[in-house]
Amino acid sequence: MKIPIIAVVGSKKSGKTTTVEILTRELTKRGYRIAAVKHVPEPDFTIDTPGKDTWRFAQFGAKTIIAVSSNEIATIEKVNTKDVSLKSILQKCKDSDLVFLEGFRKLVNKNKVVHKIVVVKSAEEALEAIQNFDPILAFTGPFSTANLNLDEPYVDTLKDPQKIADIVEKIVRKNRS
Repeated sequence: MKIPIIAVVGSKKSGKTTTVEILTRELTKRGYRIAAVKHVPEPDFTIDTPGKDTWRFAQFGAKTIIAVSSNEIATIEKVNTKDVSLKSILQKCKDSDLVFLEGFRKLVNKNKVVHKIVVVKSAEEALEAIQNFDPILAFTGPFSTANLNLDEPYVDTLKDPQKIADIVEKIVRKNRS
């Protein structure tokens, strides 16, 4: 069984994170194990905290740093991510029923294995998405695409979280059969 992958794509501050949060909440309630992968475009971002032991290990050359606390295990890999592949990212999600990718638009744009939910703020963004992304499962976000006569449905995730979860769940079930 292949793990279904849903990319939530859109412009900055469009509602991508909110969409992933809502989908994660709804599908977790239904019993699915969700992996969520976030693309962080800021060049100097680090998940680690400067000055802490794990940060210091990396400063002295460790390429893999694992922090184990009472509630979680965090793995930090110091690598050049310029050429990171979707396959290498997904290998880290192998125990999940479904993977949400937030962002990664260049990595997933025409990848037919990765379904897209496009979060839009304008008609222009929706029409651009039709050109750039395939396949698109649905549109969501502050701008309703309902009047654009597109093949893909528009779902207001804030008002109807079950509907967007139902659309995603169909993909999960299809992959299981």
